[in-house]
Amino acid sequence: MAEPVDQLDLELTRARSLLLGMVTALILLGAALWRVQVLHTARYASRLDQQSMRRVRLPGARGVIRDRNGEALADNRPSYGLAVYLEELRQRGRASNTVNRIEEVVDRLSGVLGLARQVTRQDIATHMVRRCPLPLLAWKDMDEVALARWAEHDLSFAGADEVAPARWAEGRRTERDLAFPGVDVAVEPVRRYPRASLAAHVLGFVGRLEPDANELYHFYLPDMEGRDGLEKALNVRLAGVAGGELIRVDAAGYKYRMEAGRDPIPGSDVQLTLDARIQGFLEEALAGTKGAGVILDPRNGDVLAMASSPTFCADDLRQVEAYRRLEADPDKPLFNRAVCGLYPPGSTFKPLVALAALESGRATERTVFECPGYFEIGNRRFNCFHQAVHGELALRDAIAQSCNVYFCQLGQQCGAECVSRMARELGLGQATGIEIRGEAAGLVPDPAWQRQRRRTGWRGGDTCNLSIGQGALLVTPLQMAVMAATIGNGGWVYRPRLVRPGGPAPARGEACRRMKWSAAALSVVRGGMRDVVQSAEGTGRNARIDGVAMAGKTGSAEYEEAGARKVYGWMIVFAPYDQPRYALALVIADAESGGATAAPRVRELMRQIFAMERDEARVAREGHS
Repeated sequence: MAEPVDQLDLELTRARSLLLGMVTALILLGAALWRVQVLHTARYASRLDQQSMRRVRLPGARGVIRDRNGEALADNRPSYGLAVYLEELRQRGRASNTVNRIEEVVDRLSGVLGLARQVTRQDIATHMVRRCPLPLLAWKDMDEVALARWAEHDLSFAGADEVAPARWAEGRRTERDLAFPGVDVAVEPVRRYPRASLAAHVLGFVGRLEPDANELYHFYLPDMEGRDGLEKALNVRLAGVAGGELIRVDAAGYKYRMEAGRDPIPGSDVQLTLDARIQGFLEEALAGTKGAGVILDPRNGDVLAMASSPTFCADDLRQVEAYRRLEADPDKPLFNRAVCGLYPPGSTFKPLVALAALESGRATERTVFECPGYFEIGNRRFNCFHQAVHGELALRDAIAQSCNVYFCQLGQQCGAECVSRMARELGLGQATGIEIRGEAAGLVPDPAWQRQRRRTGWRGGDTCNLSIGQGALLVTPLQMAVMAATIGNGGWVYRPRLVRPGGPAPARGEACRRMKWSAAALSVVRGGMRDVVQSAEGTGRNARIDGVAMAGKTGSAEYEEAGARKVYGWMIVFAPYDQPRYALALVIADAESGGATAAPRVRELMRQIFAMERDEARVAREGHS
């Protein structure tokens, strides 16, 4: 009888042990739950928030670029598109169901708007994977007709529902409210250039900003950055400071609600020294050519106009195809010839040679050379332009009639080092420091350069080439405008500037240096340049205008293109002669000569500028009367 009792005790012991184990497990489980849900609830809630929050970068509006009179040359316009909010069109089941639903809505919209689809099924699927919390922009830059069709169709559908507007304000949109739930008009700023191609090479253009991997944002709304010209050089100033939004998403990545935000700070506006009216005159003068021109204020270095031809319209460059087409154009419309183009200056360099000879004491106003129509040195022969025979000439007449033979002999008497040194003191062979990036420095050759780069000695023919602005000598139109301004203002070399200093009144220009030219030397050279335009024998007489005395110098420089010999036609000018307010350099490729091709264009250009001045003066007088 004892054996059954022992068996019962054993079973009771096992039951108690099992019960104890279950109770212990429940206690441990409860403790663990308490630890997770109570003790560490803040830690896990923070981790959950981090996993469900997304940061969105919001670009700031780009600053406006204005001319010296306040006219907008680059600003922003609203671009209207239709955005699809994925969270409102989300379907149960697989992601493809949502893609199908979005495609259905986009197809219906296409019929209503009369616009072809801009997004493909792959675009929709990619957006859902990479940018699901953000709206999908189904159409961009819609015109007024399409917007009117959208508004008429969508709003008429909800017109009978008086509570719809209240629900829209709360962000709750239903089939009853709208014909297209989950779709709304989206507005983004787009850079625009109100005067189309005006000053395109100065202003440059913008492109889409690539996201910065170091910034802690999950998503980037479209932003713009400068790609060329002042848009690039002043990008930080124009772009402003980006803002951001903090949005919460659900487990599938769809937007749930917006938690917080910080408004972006708009970029700063920039005022230029350019005058849009003068810029327009200069571009008209260059129309239909390959060339460039620069107009400076010789009193302070302000760039009043700068143009390169052919040009382009920056608004067109939003399309990749348009940019590639311009980039492949053999005429290089994207190339800024005014700042980056390098050309032999031809006879426009002769006033500087004359100043070098006068200041070195190796020539005077009365220095005379004979011109039989050519000059021979060694086995080389240098002809006067059109093989003219000038006879005996003094320096001032040699400038006016642009006698190559005279300047070949003057260069031999003066020496190449003297001329090269004067050119470098003026700033040739180095960048001027203008705000546009990529400025070419040019080249001023001398015997040391010849030995180093060409491994040969300097010869008398090289001095002749230098003295008439040919050979290895290379300059930019901007540098030649600075030279004209310096001779015009009496020797002050101002750094050319495109951005106008702030403050109620324009600041004085930044003088890089003052040339040590005597009044006597300047008088001779300036007088010769006046005769270029004003005298009957002057090579620039085709630039003469009534009522304004101008001084200038024409130039013709040969170059080779596709095996053919061609000519660059140059002219530099400062005006009015006594107190110059304008200094100009103009160069045109494939010209007949400076006097025949450039001078007539300069005449029309300066006529327009001074007519504008007279109109302004008349309006001012009438305003005071």
